[in-house]
Amino acid sequence: MKNKSERHQTIRQIITTDRIASQERLLELLKERGFNLTQATLSRDLKLMQVAKVADASEGYVYVMPGMVNNPEPNRDPDRINFLADGFRGIRFSGNLSVIRTLPGYASSIAAVIDNANPWEILGTIAGDDTILVIIKEGVSRPEFVSALKRIMPYLKDKI
Repeated sequence: MKNKSERHQTIRQIITTDRIASQERLLELLKERGFNLTQATLSRDLKLMQVAKVADASEGYVYVMPGMVNNPEPNRDPDRINFLADGFRGIRFSGNLSVIRTLPGYASSIAAVIDNANPWEILGTIAGDDTILVIIKEGVSRPEFVSALKRIMPYLKDKI
């Protein structure tokens, strides 16, 4: 049986990559991925994750994650953001804190991209010249946090 954290991560992935207009469709996609849950459990998950529904020209209404409300299109211009991944050197954790090390001069730009993406997993960042302190929300696992970074800057996938 897959755990709640994996289920939430999968729900986030589905909602950020597909246009999901109903809980029934989301439930079908979760079952295809090996999650056996009821509509009531899914409804509680969506509420806990602060998932919202917004108007969509083709689907009527679609689910969006917090931070996607002003920009329901999850696709970003890769040339604008992904070059920053070149400055990424490493990441370390302590509790709900993460320290990202970068090449000199990259930290403030990477932190700004993280903050502007407004992922629900992250409360905020503080940046220096080559170091970023990231405050992770309570209850968010390290893999969920890393997945959020990869969604924001896909070129990090080979560096984390």
